[in-house]
Amino acid sequence: MSLFWLPQTQWFSVALVLMLGIGALEVLALLFGQSMADALEQILPEPDLSPHSEVAVGEDSSLARLFSWLRFGEVPLLMLLVLWLCGFGLTGLLLQWGIFQISQALLPGWLAVLLVLPATLPQLRLTGGWLARLLPKDETTAVSHNDLLGRVAVITLGHARSGYSAEARVMDQHGYQHYIRVEPDDQSELQQGSAVLLLSYAHGRYLGCLAPESLSPFEHKEMKP
Repeated sequence: MSLFWLPQTQWFSVALVLMLGIGALEVLALLFGQSMADALEQILPEPDLSPHSEVAVGEDSSLARLFSWLRFGEVPLLMLLVLWLCGFGLTGLLLQWGIFQISQALLPGWLAVLLVLPATLPQLRLTGGWLARLLPKDETTAVSHNDLLGRVAVITLGHARSGYSAEARVMDQHGYQHYIRVEPDDQSELQQGSAVLLLSYAHGRYLGCLAPESLSPFEHKEMKP
């Protein structure tokens, strides 16, 4: 008996197909120097849940604490979406398969979804934690976003233009390298390999311009207020 496209399992099957589709589209986007992660961030801005967030602990909302518990801010939103779709789809199919082995019947689709949804939250936290340990961090507890302003970063993946950021590498005052998102502060384009002077930080990305030739990559220029 194939469970994949039965009415009782179709929501879980759709989740797995969406997961594979997102992966394929992301590969295609990277071939053209862009990333679907950028488009998702434009629609759903990533909350600033870093230790240097200006929001005081007492002002944290329950929703912000839930986002933090689910690894928002530690793992890119697109990766969290893929992890959730995978967990939801596989858990649902395994649940229905187990029920069928015991009773030779399947749960109604709506009931299976209601049972699986709560289980996906701790799954997302666990798998997101594993992934967060493998990913390069944008910054460490030793620096804040403003500490990188005035430094020269090098674009390592894609090209940036207004509204679309690219990945760049920058070195902090302690000699540690960080991977950040960079966008031009005007209508120009920043090509892969360009040296970019970081001017400001907002909404999860840095704004910058082409660095003067007198500044080599990773050098620091004192920013005046």
